[in-house]
Amino acid sequence: MLPFFKASVPKMDYWVKRAGMEEIMQTESNVFYLPEVLQHLVSGGKADRNQIKFLLNLSHDADIEKLFESARKVREKHFGDKVFLYGFLYFSTFCRNNCRFCQYREANHALPRYRKNESDILAAAREMADTGVHLIDLTMGEDPELFSDGDNGFERLADLCGQVQQETGLPVMISPGVMPENALKMLSHAGVAWYACYQETHTKELYSRLRPGQDFEARMDAKRNAGKLGMLIEEGLLTGVGESVDDLATSMEMMAELDAHQVRVMTFVPQEGTPMSDIFPSNNLKERMIIAVMRLLFPDRLIPASLDVDGLDGLKGRLDAGANVITSIVPPKKGLAGVANNSLDIDDARRTHDSISPILDTCGLTVADIGAYASWVNAHMKTRMTVGVQDK
Repeated sequence: MLPFFKASVPKMDYWVKRAGMEEIMQTESNVFYLPEVLQHLVSGGKADRNQIKFLLNLSHDADIEKLFESARKVREKHFGDKVFLYGFLYFSTFCRNNCRFCQYREANHALPRYRKNESDILAAAREMADTGVHLIDLTMGEDPELFSDGDNGFERLADLCGQVQQETGLPVMISPGVMPENALKMLSHAGVAWYACYQETHTKELYSRLRPGQDFEARMDAKRNAGKLGMLIEEGLLTGVGESVDDLATSMEMMAELDAHQVRVMTFVPQEGTPMSDIFPSNNLKERMIIAVMRLLFPDRLIPASLDVDGLDGLKGRLDAGANVITSIVPPKKGLAGVANNSLDIDDARRTHDSISPILDTCGLTVADIGAYASWVNAHMKTRMTVGVQDK
């Protein structure tokens, strides 16, 4: 279990450090000196809420670069120069929810939809595996066809996950929305390694605006239940949707409480056919800063650099911020969509292993062996299963 952020925070006398005023910030009753804060975290120290807010509020380019450099040091300490690759297979774009930020919301009737059949899913998964990805991410909306069929639908989903694992020899992550406990048990028995279910924000008021009609605690409970069943949890948040630094700090704290083994952030991309289509898009700096803070707070966990927001062009910046997983690798010409940008860089083959390699070289990084990722997953699943048994 990750320790909660409660260690003491380095403080400096404001007047003693006047020469370094650009690196000093007062947050509530605390005065922080950036080099000491970063050294504290790089050395394995824990953070508190005010320290999280201090780092997320950095504004000077030189200070932000120091944050990124510290995040890279922590990543190297725990993962060396190795990164992992995730194949992304969005197999159903039907959804019963009306999330205000998502183009796949039920009320968006102008958007073309698809449900991939079993043979297409397996063929795409095999192709991904042949390119050297470490995991197959099976993603769907909360497809009403599946949920209306009760246990039969969940059994089909669990069987599909098992077949993908058998065909590819790779771990599977399933992103199916909020699953009832009996469905989670089926997925666990099928050997599913990861359950991904993003809260997007952990502030209930903002959550209710982003996900109207969806129960906050039910979504959190699904992740807690999956963890008790031995699955690893991926938790995620969305930035650029009106969140405050306090909101982000709350999310960091709840991710720690959840003991998520993969934590991620994505920048909101306005979508046609949604109530948030007219929001001015943010650049990716805040996302990269959040990635770096996550790396300092969750040093030995997996943090994705998604190709879904800026495509290949945004990859280096996210890796330089401390990410160690490249997600949303999609085979071209398969009719598969992304999430934030449903077609960006897919059919021109820019979301592939070969396209990524030159960028990794510029970052001093390399793709890990398939066995290294499997070993990491298996070791953490064993630990998770032990914790789950103790929690029962």
